[in-house]
Amino acid sequence: MPGAVIIGAGPGIGQAVARRFAREGLPVGLVARSDGTVKAAVEAVRKAATGGAAVVGRTADSTDEVSLRAALDGVAQELGPPDVLVHNAALVRPDAVGELSAREHLEAWAVNVVGALTAAAHVAPGMAARGRGTVLVTGGMPEPKPEYVSLSLGKAGVRTLVTLLDRTYGASGVHAASVTVAGPVAPGTAFDPDVIAEHYWRLHTQPRDAWEHEVVHSG
Repeated sequence: MPGAVIIGAGPGIGQAVARRFAREGLPVGLVARSDGTVKAAVEAVRKAATGGAAVVGRTADSTDEVSLRAALDGVAQELGPPDVLVHNAALVRPDAVGELSAREHLEAWAVNVVGALTAAAHVAPGMAARGRGTVLVTGGMPEPKPEYVSLSLGKAGVRTLVTLLDRTYGASGVHAASVTVAGPVAPGTAFDPDVIAEHYWRLHTQPRDAWEHEVVHSG
């Protein structure tokens, strides 16, 4: 059964989304920057998996094109080409106008936007050739905030990227969408990651004539 690959499989939204798909019996590939994060994610998701669904992990930095593509290829070799790609990596930090250097802004943009573009460009053509697939990106900042300049710019870039992916691959059956999270994620709150994860599953299972391209979780 074609499965899902989640980039940014930390203990918040990333793992919650992975568990949600694994509970449906889908094989799941997990990608994170550190071995420790990957091992913890694999263990947590395996406990949630049903029907013997496989769970595999790979280590890669989403800003490193070579390692990210290699990780995606490694997951595909074990699980087959994915039907779902989730990009959940982000660099979240407060910064005001003029506070960061140009290099620091480029580093934030690489995490928040370019990693998602690299991953989508790597797997979406195959999805289009098969006539099906879902590309989901975790968004945020429904409105830009002057105390979060780099993140506001990045999340605006995510919206534009989703639009471009839809215009490029949508006609071939690839559903591109973002889940915009409008608050701090924490278990037991209105921004519980398990609650937010339901949006990802719903977007993946939407009929084509009802596709949404952005869902805002406002709590």
